[in-house]
Amino acid sequence: MPKCSFQAIEIAGMVACVPPLEKCIDDELNLFGGNMKQLERLKKTIGLHKRRVVEAKTTAADLCETAAQKLLNELDVDRDQIDSLICVTQTPDYPQPCNAAVLHGRMGLAKDCAALDVNLGCSGYVYGLWLAHTMIASGGCQRVLLLAGDTISRLVNAKDRAVAPLFGDGGSATLVQHADKAASSYFSLQTDGHGYQHLIVPAGGARCPSTPETIKVAQDEAGNLRSPENLFMDGAEIFNFSITEEPRAVRELLEFAQSDSNEVDFFVFHQANRYILNNIAKRLKLDTAKVPMQTVERYGNQSSASIPAAICGELAPILKTKPGHKLLLSGFGVGLSWASALLELPQLTVCEIIDYMETGDSASAV
Repeated sequence: MPKCSFQAIEIAGMVACVPPLEKCIDDELNLFGGNMKQLERLKKTIGLHKRRVVEAKTTAADLCETAAQKLLNELDVDRDQIDSLICVTQTPDYPQPCNAAVLHGRMGLAKDCAALDVNLGCSGYVYGLWLAHTMIASGGCQRVLLLAGDTISRLVNAKDRAVAPLFGDGGSATLVQHADKAASSYFSLQTDGHGYQHLIVPAGGARCPSTPETIKVAQDEAGNLRSPENLFMDGAEIFNFSITEEPRAVRELLEFAQSDSNEVDFFVFHQANRYILNNIAKRLKLDTAKVPMQTVERYGNQSSASIPAAICGELAPILKTKPGHKLLLSGFGVGLSWASALLELPQLTVCEIIDYMETGDSASAV
């Protein structure tokens, strides 16, 4: 789509939520045939270390709801003031109905509040922000609640060393609202569906329904174990896509916004892995101090929740101090799709990352 800009719209606050169960790659040496040197090399280059994953009964909806309740309570926003609810996820509770409808009811939102899901992964948070801005710019909404989260750990085979150590789980909530004095924001959204097969769960949907055959686990030529109902990723193709398209997209968005990389305080990319983030930063000649990279090492690749988790986990102390920080956000991955946004944030009094509690009734800061 063409690049676009918005006026008089701002992010009022955000909360990310992670499950408490932590897994460490050091405890999975068996995945690498006991090769400690290989494991240490992966930790150093890719940034694989720890990740957070859900318990059996916890879903992305649970994580997002906990984040949303915390956000609305801290901002003291009446539930009746939410005009639309957007839920970005690829791991919904049910094939039908959508997560947004389920969460709408669980949160007690008004009947004249629109609610819809967006089926996107790593680029989904920025796509969701764009959709929220579009709704507000249309004049139909004053406040949009954006929820973004996934439990990708449930889609991977625990014995697939190509993906199992990478993916963590997370949820997030962001309130987007009309604000007369807000700075302009800029967006760019892109897709290349020719590469859809490079990051895919091949079976279990309408195209290839679940059968006894699709749940059978087989070993590939690299020694990875998975079934057709597990997540498959062609790492080389995703890497090449990321380091090719991301730098170009960032440059084009900055040019469209008539801005310069030196004017941007932080570049918050989807937390794929440290190797990809370093390569993107290098190609853009960015100061790595302006590129958060620790979130993926702490929580894993959280798909649609990774950008808000990085903001809440690494930038909150700075963003809470004063308004006017300029952030360039960019997500990339499954689809293949990628999206970037250039935003100037107000002072975010609510910007934090919390632990999900098993009851879902409360959470604690981390």
